[in-house]
Amino acid sequence: MDKTSKVARRILSASVIWVVMLFAVMAAADAPFSPPFGKWTRLSDKPILSPQGSGFESAGTFNPSVVKKDGKFVMLYRAQDPKGISSLGYATSEDGVHFTRRAEPVLAADAPYEKGGGVEDPRLQKIGDTYYLTYTGYNNVDGNGADKKDAQLCLATSTDLVHWDRKGVIIPSYKGKWNVKWTKSGAIVPEKIGGKYWMYYLADAQGKDSQMGVASSDDLLHWSEVLDHPVIASRPGKFDSQVTEPGPAPVITPEGIFLVYNGADDKLVYSTGWALFDKKDPTKVLARSEEPVFAPEKEWEKVGQVPNVVFVEGSVREPQRWLFYYGGADKTIGVATTPNKPTTH
Repeated sequence: MDKTSKVARRILSASVIWVVMLFAVMAAADAPFSPPFGKWTRLSDKPILSPQGSGFESAGTFNPSVVKKDGKFVMLYRAQDPKGISSLGYATSEDGVHFTRRAEPVLAADAPYEKGGGVEDPRLQKIGDTYYLTYTGYNNVDGNGADKKDAQLCLATSTDLVHWDRKGVIIPSYKGKWNVKWTKSGAIVPEKIGGKYWMYYLADAQGKDSQMGVASSDDLLHWSEVLDHPVIASRPGKFDSQVTEPGPAPVITPEGIFLVYNGADDKLVYSTGWALFDKKDPTKVLARSEEPVFAPEKEWEKVGQVPNVVFVEGSVREPQRWLFYYGGADKTIGVATTPNKPTTH
């Protein structure tokens, strides 16, 4: 073989390799996003927490947030008394399934914006040495609504998860660029992006309640809406056709900001979906589940204060698994698990 033929073959070989690599890159770019977990299964066929006694948690125990602290699982959950007033209960566990409760709530109705209804639906995020608790303050006595009711997204901070310092309402009701009613459900991103902190939350758009918004903050205490419209809107005919409500605090993955959220369909069946946001632009949606990953199946998820509800609000990510904690039919608490997919870059 002459020198010219050898050179030609080398060029051809290099070209083939380049084309193969190009197609591989294109295929990877076109591959749909896969969430960082596998199939969800219930760790317990029965509720892991149910109403008890005749006091602050006798009517309902649901919608929990859970974090790992000093090797233990710590749960804050919405507890409801016979009058329908909510407070936050506290429980700990060694294994994430069997919890021991504190005798008294760690946060109870006290502020004017919690009058008559109390404190609801906790979500936790730890940044530095501080735990940031977002919750709903429900005032059904002299609120801003025509019916004298309002629900507003509030914040409190703690270093031990027991003693809480209220910081007040952070996204007020009946105000804002697009919200026309209540605000709830603040899920804070765990690190700064573009020099700011970010949070996904729930508000009510004109003619379309229960949409997901996004806000930013310089200090985690003062928050401002970023968009003049929802960041995740409901979709006709889908599992989230009526409600798109943030679930647990999002996590940062190599692919982006990953958020589990709660959707409700036209029959108000609540199930679980997910969304992926751009790590450089938390207002940009990169992917979103077309079908729910978790839905009501058990009798105690279908029958309760509000039927047909699994409402995920807490998560713990371990090396081999995720644990997701949820309210069943606004009455009890369940836990599901799913394999943790290895992180890839």
